[in-house]
Amino acid sequence: MKTFLSILFAALIIVSCQQPEAPKEPEIVTDEDLRTLINQKNNTLEQLYADGDIDSAATYFADNVIQMPPNAPAMKGIQAYKEEWKKSISMGKWLFNLEAQEVRRSGPMAVELGTYTLKFEPNENAPMPGFDDHGHYVVLWEKQNDEWKIVWDAPVSEVPLPMSMPQEE
Repeated sequence: MKTFLSILFAALIIVSCQQPEAPKEPEIVTDEDLRTLINQKNNTLEQLYADGDIDSAATYFADNVIQMPPNAPAMKGIQAYKEEWKKSISMGKWLFNLEAQEVRRSGPMAVELGTYTLKFEPNENAPMPGFDDHGHYVVLWEKQNDEWKIVWDAPVSEVPLPMSMPQEE
């Protein structure tokens, strides 16, 4: 019994003297590496929108996302995002081309400056006609649980709004 206790005690001392494993340092990613990653995410999002898969697209957005579409109220929160985009998808096909031009990162936050094109192909019951759009956008990304998520999304269309004709008196 003494031998067993001595061996157990020695084993405990040896284990307690070992250096604890240092926590792994997060991978250092350059802004260019992050731009590449964001463009990959954008490519996936383009396909998800084209397929009408809003639930999967929503996984790229933070729960507290604010998406600010041109000429429309902001969508605040992931539920509002899903509801509004499901309505939009029910009207037709949304074909995006998103291209991150520049990404600047600071800690767990990054800002993406990019360009986009959009073609909307309405279905036969859509309340609006098809259209083409293009412009720039700014997206705020945040690293949450080791994954980059969109927090703010603000596209800026370069296509002028149609002007209404003055009323004749």
